[in-house]
Amino acid sequence: MYNVLDFGAAGDGVTLDTEAIQAALDTCCQKGGGTVLLPGGHIYKSGSLIIGSDTELHLESGAVLRGSDRLEDYRKFADLDTTRLVPSYVNCEYAGKPANYFLFAAGAENVRITGYGTIDGSEEIYYGDQDRYFIDGAWYPRTPLLFLEDIRHLTVKDVTLTRSGFWTLHMVGCKDVLVDGIRILNNLRMANCDGIDPDHCQNVRIVNCHIESADDNIVLKTSGAYRQYGPTENVVISNCTLRSTSAAIKFGTESESDFRNILVDNCVITGSHRAVSLQLRDLGNIENVQISNLIIENRRFAPNYWGRGEAIAITALERHKGLGVGKIRNIRIRNVQSTGENGIFLYGMEENPIEDVQLENIQMTLKKVSRWPVDGYDLRPCDGDGTLESPVYGVYAHGVRGLELKNVTVATDGSLGGAYGGEIHDSGAESTFR
Repeated sequence: MYNVLDFGAAGDGVTLDTEAIQAALDTCCQKGGGTVLLPGGHIYKSGSLIIGSDTELHLESGAVLRGSDRLEDYRKFADLDTTRLVPSYVNCEYAGKPANYFLFAAGAENVRITGYGTIDGSEEIYYGDQDRYFIDGAWYPRTPLLFLEDIRHLTVKDVTLTRSGFWTLHMVGCKDVLVDGIRILNNLRMANCDGIDPDHCQNVRIVNCHIESADDNIVLKTSGAYRQYGPTENVVISNCTLRSTSAAIKFGTESESDFRNILVDNCVITGSHRAVSLQLRDLGNIENVQISNLIIENRRFAPNYWGRGEAIAITALERHKGLGVGKIRNIRIRNVQSTGENGIFLYGMEENPIEDVQLENIQMTLKKVSRWPVDGYDLRPCDGDGTLESPVYGVYAHGVRGLELKNVTVATDGSLGGAYGGEIHDSGAESTFR
């Protein structure tokens, strides 16, 4: 056990404790492993920290590890480009490699971040333009709260992660990952503060978590900068409660490699802009996905975020014309109860259709629940503004080959008025129903 107070940490919330905490982490790793302890009752202000192999960073109840409010205290992978020509929700194409970091580990094994304390990202230092609903970041990409690369046997358990100014828990190329019982409590106005982003990771379990974040809650990715780590595969997401201003559970949009063998089960999604979104935009494939036992209460949030309040959206489109896109196939969705302003949206390219989708035991109630208009569908990211003008349907299918519906019901209370088009819309020569 390596107590950071014994290494000179003040824990007064004012003194910069980076050197003391890093000395404890380095000593722990150099001596073969153990636990670096942040005792409760203290606020530890720190810049960037690096965690080595066989190390557990443990925050006791009442301990807060707070990121410095000075950008110069964060170590850099590359020079920061703080130029922002357009809002970050517009210019958000990202290869996945940040310019700097707060908590970082790479090329290590047996790394654990545990305890009932809190890790605080000091979001205010990243603020750009603000309005009633939205805080844009001052630049893009910004500092992830936890950036963990190429870790074997990674555990993040019980901690609270809060006030992140960008992606909260970004895991890249990690193998054998357990994320259990954590809370992510981010500002629902702060742009791009995703919750959990497994990126080119294998054998991942995300269970028993509660996540509130602006942008997406749990996002499976295969970003362009890390193709060497292979697919994101063998993933279980279970027993989570989620609230998001974008998608609660999403695949993509960064999708340079494959996603396969994914189970999503027993989750409650409330107040989200989209509940589940499979957004394939690059050359990877999405296959062998089973989603079951969801309770969804959706609402449209604001036009800035992609989506139109769908319970489920599955889209496969070229990010830019001529670049190509992979394949979505073998998707099973069952036992879903949804209430909100939109239903299920399936949209593939007619020359490259989505294949083999089964929807079973789906109950949807479509009704007006937000102040925002009900005005069709959203194909972003893509060339153009991505607007698909249409009434909303229980199920909208375009460019789908092999779509099976069993016990799918749609009800409406009339509050959508003429914006409601009916139970099923089927367009595109490749769409078929069995």
